[in-house]
Amino acid sequence: MHKIDLLYAKNLITRKATAVRQELSFLLLVENLAFVKRVDVVWSGEDGQWRTLPAHFHSTIDDHKEYWLARVAFTLGPDEPLPGNVQFAVRYQTPGAEYWDNNHGENHSIQADSGIRVDQQHPLLNVEFESNLTDGQSLLPIAVAVDRSLHVKRVTVHWTRDEWKTTHKSNCRFRLNYWDAEFLSNARNPNHYGSQIWHAALKVDDAFRVRYKISCETRQRVLWDDNFGKSHAIQRRPLKVLVLNLHCRQEDNQDYKLSLIAEAIGALEVDIICLQEVAELWNNGQGDWQTNTARIINERLASPYHLVTDWSHLGFARYREGVAILSRYPIEKHAARYVSASRDPYSIHSRKVVMGQIRVPHVGLLNVFSSHLSWWDDGFPEQFEALRQWAAAEHGAQVAATLLGGDFNIKAGSSGYQLVANSHEYDDQYLSATSPQLFRRIFETRDPGWQHDLDDDHRIDYVFLRKGSNLRVTSGRTVFTEQDYGTVSDHCGYLMTFEPK
Repeated sequence: MHKIDLLYAKNLITRKATAVRQELSFLLLVENLAFVKRVDVVWSGEDGQWRTLPAHFHSTIDDHKEYWLARVAFTLGPDEPLPGNVQFAVRYQTPGAEYWDNNHGENHSIQADSGIRVDQQHPLLNVEFESNLTDGQSLLPIAVAVDRSLHVKRVTVHWTRDEWKTTHKSNCRFRLNYWDAEFLSNARNPNHYGSQIWHAALKVDDAFRVRYKISCETRQRVLWDDNFGKSHAIQRRPLKVLVLNLHCRQEDNQDYKLSLIAEAIGALEVDIICLQEVAELWNNGQGDWQTNTARIINERLASPYHLVTDWSHLGFARYREGVAILSRYPIEKHAARYVSASRDPYSIHSRKVVMGQIRVPHVGLLNVFSSHLSWWDDGFPEQFEALRQWAAAEHGAQVAATLLGGDFNIKAGSSGYQLVANSHEYDDQYLSATSPQLFRRIFETRDPGWQHDLDDDHRIDYVFLRKGSNLRVTSGRTVFTEQDYGTVSDHCGYLMTFEPK
């Protein structure tokens, strides 16, 4: 492939009683040369004025190739003519380099209302596909553009809901056009410039991910669009879990930082948050709900989450200090329990954990524990064992996964970390996502001497996933650092992304 290639262009005019609109869209194949990049369509309508239309990242094909999409629409007005026929080129800029697909210097062109035109190098193409299934979506529409000169006999979608363990076939139906039926009678012979549009609707039900590829039978051969050997894939939103120690109201600009946490939760689309050092005023041990930092964060979300919280001990001589879980999805069951031998509210080593049982769509029932345990010499081994036994008792056959999240006060590679690894029951998900080779050495092959490989890893906050759970981590990210949203505590946060296996 070139550094950038045009896959298809669309030029469509639709007419309603209230408005006439022209839509332009361009799907581009981009080589992933750099993290920082800019992709544009430079185009001109019949007025001869050149404009720049930014393209936006659509989806990843593999480590080397990406789809980018540019789209714009215009409404006809008394002083606002439509672009009409369009000529264009596509440009790709990375630091220190620039690449073009400009039809060998002649520019590309597409006439007004001609529908979709596929590039000659891609006579069979999956078009106008989305990158995600929406909540509640059970049918997946497929639109396929085929060069008319192929004289197609049959177009078929081959698809799976279970990673090709089973395969379904859905025949596509040919249509002149696939846009809203009310436009058809007013459309000016769309796609008369060489592309046929074929349609299918896949009954995906509640599948988390669907993979598919498209075959086209002609008189001479069978063509495939299999997404450059990777098959097309579309899925639901992944599950995002954040762990964060709030530092018990000890931060400068504390109120601003609570707002910043809420803003980040919304921007990052976090689903479940495990919070530690949640603080509310002591008030003679009775607490003060209005000052509870988990409640404040929750109230500042665009739509408040479900919240469970409890406290363990007096913190910093003036707060009830505890833990909390925030969840986008309803918490069907919750509990709080001391895992420490001490239950003295005046002892910092009195440690309570909260558990929430959460049913996540397309994933299943999750048991989530928000934990803040003591240091190794102050009770960690006993507290972790109590937590492990509690989590094991709650992990029934109906539970898809168990997550232990929070501040464990054990450095990576330390005696406490070794205790978790040697339990053969829980895996470190951040390590799995960011250092998979080292993760395998520690949690799978059990190579000797691995502890020293973590000397530079100073984490004490973790998400541990119970082995055998029906989840797999796909990414791990550190947030609330100087470079990422800014610091909000004496801890950074860890954001994990999960998908069902």
